[in-house]
Amino acid sequence: MQIPASYETEMALLGNMMVDVQSATFALQSGLNESDFHLPANKTLFKAIQTIHSAHQVIDASLVIDTLREHNELNNIGGVDYVYRCCDCAISSTNTQSYIEILQEKRQLRALIETCQKISNDAMSGNVDDAAQFLSLSEEAVLGVTRNRKSGDFQSSTTVVNEVIEKISAMSENKSSITGIKSLYKDLDRTLHGFQRGDLIILAARPSMGKTAVAVDIAANMAMNGSKVAFFSLEMPAAQLMQRILSYKSGVPNDHIRNGYLNNQEWNALSEAAANLKNCALYFDDSPAITVAEMAVKCRKLRNDDGLDAIMVDYIQLIKGNGRYTDNRQQEVSDISRNLKALARELNVPIIALSQLSRNVEGREDKHPMMSDLRESGALEQDADVIMLLYREAYYNKEAKEKAEASGGNEVIEINIAKHRNGATRRINLAFNGNVSGVYNLETSGASA
Repeated sequence: MQIPASYETEMALLGNMMVDVQSATFALQSGLNESDFHLPANKTLFKAIQTIHSAHQVIDASLVIDTLREHNELNNIGGVDYVYRCCDCAISSTNTQSYIEILQEKRQLRALIETCQKISNDAMSGNVDDAAQFLSLSEEAVLGVTRNRKSGDFQSSTTVVNEVIEKISAMSENKSSITGIKSLYKDLDRTLHGFQRGDLIILAARPSMGKTAVAVDIAANMAMNGSKVAFFSLEMPAAQLMQRILSYKSGVPNDHIRNGYLNNQEWNALSEAAANLKNCALYFDDSPAITVAEMAVKCRKLRNDDGLDAIMVDYIQLIKGNGRYTDNRQQEVSDISRNLKALARELNVPIIALSQLSRNVEGREDKHPMMSDLRESGALEQDADVIMLLYREAYYNKEAKEKAEASGGNEVIEINIAKHRNGATRRINLAFNGNVSGVYNLETSGASA
């Protein structure tokens, strides 16, 4: 097997650095380092050049030779003759940048080979206890080779300003403030500017408050608006989720769908909703016990095969930990939270993760939830870019419940955007109909959003 390397290019670059001051300065400031060279003699020669540069001296062949001699390394590289051979390889200082790019590409290929060999050796060692986690870590290691190509580079203010101005210009031309993935809930989209890529969004509520209904309806709206959505349901089978979506989009009550007692009008509405949903890129995974590592493997594959715009997780407390904190569930949930945030950034998609709230809510006179009610982990509050807390007055108030029942199940569900890292916080009211598990804009209550 031939190792990816170009010794001629290595020698030519070192020669340029010894005969041309500008080439040396450019190369050393470009991020070039010892690992970019493969031949040991060239690594040693480059370190001598670095030493001279650090001492604020002008780099030339004679000074390099003296430095190598002082460190008893001159004979190890082939003596004075090798230094001058490198200088003879210096053709033109204009090639310096090209030489650097070639060496860094070769180094990246070597790193890839090394990473793959390690993965192969680990896989054959017989010590892999968790295959899904091993696959996820292996994928991350391979992706890290390419990501690290530019790691450590600063971005100048010119670059960042241009990028921001381009985004502002694009928004101005589109005449829309929605820069993320639309939920189709107008007030929610206006406040968040859509669900932003790379964000971790926590949707939290007490049990039976409607958080799964909100999550399912947001996912369906996204998919029917052209986005590609992955839905991890750790509590409910995919078929039950689809029943809810069909009820929501058709307006046919859940009970009618479950028992099959539908009239002709309901069948027509259900068939139309089903036909529309068949054309959507909405993907379900209802594995009852899954780790973030397993989610990552499945989402990377989905992204590569069909594309991916958003991820929904129902819900955090049911995600299986990696086994490192078996005696500390709070630490385990903190680890899950950090990994979800990292996955959102890696895949460049919003992850909307549902969470239970603690029983503290029930012990208060005011049942409106607060961020401190997030169950089992303060890390959720820290890691999340957006935290949304759900509240339904009809769940606690008898009069409000009777009023909702009298109006065919229509009531108000409050979404309190309690944390918004990049924008305003506010309370938003939507219409909720428990008969069809539907959440709607208030002006379109009872109809598809």
